[in-house]
Amino acid sequence: MRTYSKYSIMKIIFKSKLMLLLISIFIFSTSKAQKDTSEPQKITIISAYKPILRTAAKLNFSGSNLVADTVKNLLAYDIPVQHLVYSYQPISLKPLSVENDTLIRTGNRFAVKAGYGTQSMPYLRAAASFGDGETSIINVYGDYLSAKGKIANQDFSHLQLKANGSYFFTNSELYASVGYKSNQFFQYGYDHNIYNYSKDFVRNHFQDISLSAGFRNTVVNDAGINYDPHFSFDVFNANKDLYETSIKINLPATKKINDLFTVKADLNVDLTHFQTKGFIPNNISFNNNVNSFTPSLFYKNDLVKVNGGAKAVFNNGKFLLLPDVYGEMSFMKEKFLLQAGWTGKVVKNTYQHLTDINPYLGNLYDQTNTIETELYGGIKSSLGKHILFSAKASFIGYQNFQLFYNDTSSSSDGRRFLVSNEKNMGNFRLHGDLSYIIRDKFKLTGSIDFNGYTGLETNARAWNTLPVEANASVSWYPVNKLTVKSDFYFFGGGYYLEKGNAAKRFDGAADWSLSFDYKIKKQFGAFINLNNIFGKNYERWHNYPVYGFNVLGGLSLQF
Repeated sequence: MRTYSKYSIMKIIFKSKLMLLLISIFIFSTSKAQKDTSEPQKITIISAYKPILRTAAKLNFSGSNLVADTVKNLLAYDIPVQHLVYSYQPISLKPLSVENDTLIRTGNRFAVKAGYGTQSMPYLRAAASFGDGETSIINVYGDYLSAKGKIANQDFSHLQLKANGSYFFTNSELYASVGYKSNQFFQYGYDHNIYNYSKDFVRNHFQDISLSAGFRNTVVNDAGINYDPHFSFDVFNANKDLYETSIKINLPATKKINDLFTVKADLNVDLTHFQTKGFIPNNISFNNNVNSFTPSLFYKNDLVKVNGGAKAVFNNGKFLLLPDVYGEMSFMKEKFLLQAGWTGKVVKNTYQHLTDINPYLGNLYDQTNTIETELYGGIKSSLGKHILFSAKASFIGYQNFQLFYNDTSSSSDGRRFLVSNEKNMGNFRLHGDLSYIIRDKFKLTGSIDFNGYTGLETNARAWNTLPVEANASVSWYPVNKLTVKSDFYFFGGGYYLEKGNAAKRFDGAADWSLSFDYKIKKQFGAFINLNNIFGKNYERWHNYPVYGFNVLGGLSLQF
């Protein structure tokens, strides 16, 4: 029997284990090479991978103050200057002047303004508006004012009622108005130590009934023609024994040829019939007719605007050819304009027109119209953002100018004014106007005229004309509910005719008024007017001193 040592036995065991290990590896490899399709392949995730960044060190920022920026960025704005042209006409001083304010806007609205003042002065103004302002609108208003002065028969009353309306079509507008006016003035300019007249004896009562209508386009039609034919019918009565009936027809039209040229034409028919009733020994009746036709050609480009035309006039059958040429040239992007012109017109001296200037006029027995031609040149410009001004020098020639003078006959008491026809007269006039406007907070407008009358043939002086006349108006809105307005009027003294045909000069005067209007609630307010603050009883017309200082206050309501 073969024996083995301990070392041999351990060696045999080690070889046996090694052989078993190799057989196991071979069997496992063979099984892996044969893919088992009995079950789907699976992947088992033992743990998810989560990438983590290490915490970074925190950065600490220390803030510092910014440097103050003191540089202003100036932006260049090119805004065209809007030149405003104000037309100031000489006004006649009434015994009392009260502001004619506008109360009505579009829509169904109503307003009443009532007050009372010194000189036994009741005041009432009411207005109403109907319509939407898009298809139609009707405005109705009326006002009444009267006053009594310290001098006997120094009284005055005014009543006016008026309605106007418009109906709007797609491209046109039909408009009409009707009105009634009644003014009473009393000829108190006589010697009250000698004469004692009743009110009816010195009364000048003027009544006017007017009717007008027209039709105009609101959109330029395909032919490029703008039109506005309108007419008016007017009946004027003085003291129930003097009547003027007037019919006016106006047919203006313009046709744009291209961007540079426009043709204009204007036909005017103005017919007046004058008559008296109850005059002793005979009544008077005559016609005063002025008809005119004005064709012109208007040229406009970026620098120049020129209107060239002529006015053919039939003045009571007498033919006249008057100039109608004017234009302006712009410089510095329309901030500075030169203007010049040569124009003419006929002023109808109806009794209504003359009593609007001087309400103390006596009766007239004829009428002569004034032919006026003006040759002028001037400038219009702006200073900064808020100031606009213009200045003009002109020479005006008059034929048959109507001058007012006191009745100086030996049998007269001097209270009436008569009219003297000046056959030829010239006037060298300097005119200037200015406006200063700051949005809707403040507005100042003013004008001044210097007149130099020369070359009179019929009269020794230009009776009761003014060598200097100035107007100024201020509107200020210091707070939302308060409106402050002020008006200033100044004139230099002219010449009047005293008894014995002596020429004397009346003094100039200044009249300043101030008004405050405060809205207490949205629909309720109060107002106060201070008139003739200087308190001077000056005379615009000889023997007719105006009221002194007077106050008018009251309440207003809008709903």
